[in-house]
Amino acid sequence: MEKKRVVVIGAGPGGYVAALRAATLGAEVTVIEKEHPGGTCLNWGCIPSKIMKTSADLYLKFSEANEFGIKVEGAVNPDMKAIMARKQKIVEMQRKGILSLLQHAKINFEQGRGYLKGRGVVAVVDVNGDDNTNNCGKNFDINSCKHKEIYYDSLIIATGTVPLNIGAFPFDGESILSSNHLLSLNEIPKSIVIVGGGVIGCEFACILSSLGSNVTVIEAMSRILPLPSVDESCSATLQREMKKRKIKIITDQVVEKAEKRDGKLILTLGISPFSNKAEKIVKGSNQQSQILEADKMAVCIGRSPLASNLGLENIGLKTNEKGWIDVNDYMETSISGVYAIGDILGPQRIMLAHVASHEGMVAAQNAMSSIIDGNSIDIKSDDVKNSGDNGRIKMDYSAVPGAIFTMPEIGNVGLTESQAKSQGIDVKCSTVNFRSLGKAHVIGEIAGEAKIIAETSTGKVLGVHITGAHATDLIAEATLAVNKGLTVSDIAHTIHAHPTLAEIMSEAAFKGAGMALHG
Repeated sequence: MEKKRVVVIGAGPGGYVAALRAATLGAEVTVIEKEHPGGTCLNWGCIPSKIMKTSADLYLKFSEANEFGIKVEGAVNPDMKAIMARKQKIVEMQRKGILSLLQHAKINFEQGRGYLKGRGVVAVVDVNGDDNTNNCGKNFDINSCKHKEIYYDSLIIATGTVPLNIGAFPFDGESILSSNHLLSLNEIPKSIVIVGGGVIGCEFACILSSLGSNVTVIEAMSRILPLPSVDESCSATLQREMKKRKIKIITDQVVEKAEKRDGKLILTLGISPFSNKAEKIVKGSNQQSQILEADKMAVCIGRSPLASNLGLENIGLKTNEKGWIDVNDYMETSISGVYAIGDILGPQRIMLAHVASHEGMVAAQNAMSSIIDGNSIDIKSDDVKNSGDNGRIKMDYSAVPGAIFTMPEIGNVGLTESQAKSQGIDVKCSTVNFRSLGKAHVIGEIAGEAKIIAETSTGKVLGVHITGAHATDLIAEATLAVNKGLTVSDIAHTIHAHPTLAEIMSEAAFKGAGMALHG
């Protein structure tokens, strides 16, 4: 039987995982990548920012060394150039690792720009060669470009996003920065205003503050991390801890104007039209616009889809009004045989690397579930949750863990307290502070809490929200609990090793089950 041809555009955490899964299921797979394997996560997101955070954490530990009985003599200072060199080394190593995986799976890797010439055929244009000028550059014309054609039976689009560039404050890479620019700093800015108190903004605020920057965060909503998936208790705890670190947080306001004067940025703030407190603020005050001065400003308020100039119109695939690609639960677009995964789906899905990877597995499996020459591909029904018709499977978003690498970290899964109540579910919430754990005192990380949201009548765990040391690791147990429909009693009667931070889950579960011990 002739192998099914699968083409994947984009080699990020969604694309390369989809390729590996399709190859495992017997497809002839080609991956097309314009830049580097690993996508935004490896090159401009998850990994580089955590490398910076690791250095920031270590630097903070040096400042606290005396508390641990360690005498540090002489100056200890962060070296941003050395941090960036380490970042580059690790990123390059991870890139090679991905290429090695693709090679081992006998997947064809094409470096270049993917463009849909028509149904069943993708053109690969060399973006680094002589053709990356004139009609092959900004004013793209495939007919004027030297390219290679690759044919497919199924196509998976995983092109991702780039930082949203606001017209009023265009990125210049010097004074006005994107999150990408923050990952390529050669020196630590003395002062920086971060526009956007979401995940990216708060993570960088903690990192740069720890490395010595004077940081101010401007958030248009009434709290930092104003995401539906983040419980309000997490936002409140993080904001308190950030203020302890001298990070200034301004909510309910936006930057209206940014001017350069004598090497500084002069920022004018105004009342946010997006805040639920905006009307009260307007009615209750005659406050004038607030003025801030900083060396740099980082704009971290969204992402833009990489869906233009893909040739989608040549196969009849339309994006929605905001430029995102719509798919169903099988990751199928409106065009037969064409799938889309990852951040290109936009905020109507969940824009996380690990979600993209799982979507990639679902898309690959569904692409290989069709009948080829009268023979069906044999796929085990338990390979991925929710087997559908003819071996197809649905993507399940019911138990997706969130990991926010602030200081302290935040891990969350399932419903927040407000979400549960808005759905009319009667819930019981149990909260335990990290300071109740012996291990938290041992490592000097007592800030934070764990909160379990459980259905009152059954004790079923509906959501868990942890703010504290290693919360992004601790959330794994909670994710399993939500995924499998466990109860607080199930967790409480599971023995947790002592002394560990994992005991925060058992303590919260004991409390939720009416058997509170140390919490």
